[in-house]
Order: sequence, then C-alpha cells, then structure tokens
Amino acid sequence: MPRTVVTGAAGFIGSHLAETLLARGHAVVGIDNLLTGDLANIAHLRGHPAFVFVKHDVTNYVHVEGPVDYVLHWASPASPIDYLELPIPTLKVGALGTHNALGLAKAKGARFVIASTSEVYGDPLEHPQKETYWGNVNPIGPRGVYDEAKRFAEAITVAYHRYHGLDTKIVRIFNTYGPRMRVNDGRAVPTFISQALRDEDVTVFGSGRQTRSFCYVTDLVDGILRLMDSDVNDPVNIGNPHEMTITAIAETIIRMTGSSSRLVTRPLPTDDPKVRQPDITRARTLLGWEPKVGLEDGLRETIAYFRRKLQA
Repeated sequence: MPRTVVTGAAGFIGSHLAETLLARGHAVVGIDNLLTGDLANIAHLRGHPAFVFVKHDVTNYVHVEGPVDYVLHWASPASPIDYLELPIPTLKVGALGTHNALGLAKAKGARFVIASTSEVYGDPLEHPQKETYWGNVNPIGPRGVYDEAKRFAEAITVAYHRYHGLDTKIVRIFNTYGPRMRVNDGRAVPTFISQALRDEDVTVFGSGRQTRSFCYVTDLVDGILRLMDSDVNDPVNIGNPHEMTITAIAETIIRMTGSSSRLVTRPLPTDDPKVRQPDITRARTLLGWEPKVGLEDGLRETIAYFRRKLQA
C-alpha cells in the first residue's frame, strides 16, 4: 500500500486529493493547520482505516513516522480574500512550508508534487499561457504575496530536483471549482453561486470582460495524479482551456440557480489578471489528459453543494 502525505488536506482541492488517493488504495496522512481548511471537508474520511489526520502548521518542521512514498504539498491560502488578509502566512507557507515538505520528501526518498498556480504568470502578456512563459508579476502589489510565494515554491522545488536528485512535479493549477469550496471564498464561482442563491446582487469586478477558464475539481485531480505517476519533472498546466468572460459565468450561474439576482459592477482590484487561459498541449501530449466535465454539469454539482451549505 503506497503511503502519501497530503498537506492542506482539509482544503478544497486537498480533501478531494485525499479522498481519491484512498480510493486508489493509498494510505493517506493528511496535514492541515485549519487556517483556511475545514474539518467538514474530510469528516467522511476520518473513520477510514487508511487515513490519519494531523493538525500541524507546515511552516514548522514536519515529521512523519514510518515510510512515505509521495508528498503532495497543497497547503496554502488560495483565494484573494485569504492572501490579502493573511499575507505573511501565505508567504511563509510558500517558502518555509515548501522547504519543510521538500525536506520530508528528501528524508523519506518520496516523490514530491507541488501545487503551483496560474498566478505565477501574473497579468499575462502571452495568451494563452504556456509553461515556457516567465510571467508578468508585480512583486510588491497586493497579490504579490501569493504570486511570489508560488514562484519561490517552484524555484526551491526545482533546486531540490537538480541538487538532491529528488523526483519532483510542479502542477500549475488554473481556476478550479466544485464542491467543498467555501461560501465566503471570494473567488468568482463560489461568490456568484452564494449571491445568486440568496437572490443578492451578483458582483462583477471591472467591466466583466476579463476572462477565466474554469476546470471542475475531478478533472483537476485526475490531471494531478497522472502527473504524479509520470516521469515528467517540468511544470505542467492543468486547467480547462475553454475561456469565458466573468460576465458570462455570472449570467450562467444566475440562470442555473433560477435566481432573481442582477449583475452589479465594482472597481477592478489592483493587478487583477485581464485574461487567463491555459495552453494544455503539454498535459495532452505527456499525460494524455484533458478535461471531460462540461461547465454546466460541474456547476450543477457545485450549486447543489452550496444550496445544502446555505440551508444548513
């Protein structure tokens, strides 16, 4: 039975990873300090004989007894609301947390997978974004704490690969949505759904013509695990290349929820990316991966989850 450590295991994506790994026959050690994670996300796993949860802040030294085959480092605030309110913890988990997770992988001879992000591309001057693009990031802007934390995390991961020979993988995650996102997450899909279900004004920042590409969480997890199992060490974009405007996704959610909400606009936040679309050629050719879940199918599941959360 392979044994896998997942940091950030009580988070949105981390909990889906832990669940899928258990289904694949892994023993999973989930680590989370619950700063932005939620035990409710893994409540259904707590009785699983192959699952262990440890409450721990990975910016401190990480020790796990016994053998470890894989370390998946998913611990980090991941919403603009989070990293604007938690700038220093965001930087620390990207730097110190990644260093400690890499140290665990090195000590155990484990394969290491890091959750990076499309935010390493900043407000991109290349469209769509390929892995070879170096990005357009403002290091001292309000979003810089997240962007630069992830860029540093990639740099130290590659350094461990080159210097120590550690088998490392870098997943550049594009906008992802699905059940277990927080109601007050601050990202577009959960915000629009929660506002629409409450029949509140749906808030669109800027003109609404800025674009995003939305990937359903099960597709993302499939891509992550394909990369984990591969011999690829270069960064790989995992995301849905279907690009749409923020206004279009908001209008789709209003229609699907049957809401009486109306769209209202607010000023665009500083350094908010104008476009976001992954070039997934590398994922297609090296991993045989591409997304399968259509937007409305994924939104249907996500809306049902938020409806239950709001009624609880």
